[in-house]
Amino acid sequence: MLLIILNVIFCLAFAAFAYVNLNDVDAFLWVSIYVVASVFCGLAVFGKYYPIGYLIAMAFYLVYAVKLFFAKDGVRDWIVKYRTPSIVETMQATKPYIEQTREFFGLLIITGALALDYFVVP
Repeated sequence: MLLIILNVIFCLAFAAFAYVNLNDVDAFLWVSIYVVASVFCGLAVFGKYYPIGYLIAMAFYLVYAVKLFFAKDGVRDWIVKYRTPSIVETMQATKPYIEQTREFFGLLIITGALALDYFVVP
């Protein structure tokens, strides 16, 4: 029952995240990322699990997260060069590292949600 509740929450949250990314510069990428995660979580609510799909999506998300980690002004620079200042003070990405760091953590959250379904299939 807890897994169903979590999947409902993740499904709705990822759908909302997809919606707020519609006006972003790279909307095609991020709306697609969030819609795929939302659909997988939504299907899990109804007992439909697609392990191969989870693995493919998680692999893509993790590879992209690694890219964002090592990118110029990415997560690594946020930690080492900028010494981890807040990335949540405002919604505006006023510093070069904010957008990539937020995207990195978003990918980790999505991967965690899909991993939960992959490893804890009822």
